[in-house]
Amino acid sequence: MTGSYLYDKDFYAWAKEQANLLRVGDLARADIAHIAEEIESMGRTEKRELVSRLTVLLLHLLKWRHQPVGRGNSSRLSIANSRDEITDHLADNPSLKSLLVPTLVSAYRYARRKAAVETSLAEETFPETCPWTFEEIMDEGFWPEA
Repeated sequence: MTGSYLYDKDFYAWAKEQANLLRVGDLARADIAHIAEEIESMGRTEKRELVSRLTVLLLHLLKWRHQPVGRGNSSRLSIANSRDEITDHLADNPSLKSLLVPTLVSAYRYARRKAAVETSLAEETFPETCPWTFEEIMDEGFWPEA
């Protein structure tokens, strides 16, 4: 079994086979179309990961701002960890920086809904659009007040 057949039937075997073909330079036998598709998919995965990490950070910041009774060391450390994870993810994928504005918009939309669920506050309690810039949310000294 080789190429496209394996792609549909046994992805792991296909991936190993394709990696080997690329390593030995046998491009004629490589499943180029599917390899390209998988590489593009990996790029989308990295973008989704950034949205996910930003969502977590924004969720914590919204809860910090709108539920001050829950502020504590655990919340502070969760925010710090989220910032570090985003910094590391962007260091590994610097071209994602060009997508920060639309990514922040998407992440905030998710974070706003999650904040409403987790705080039991009405969704309208939270601003409709993100009230902060990327630079603000990543600033270690930024702690939003109500």
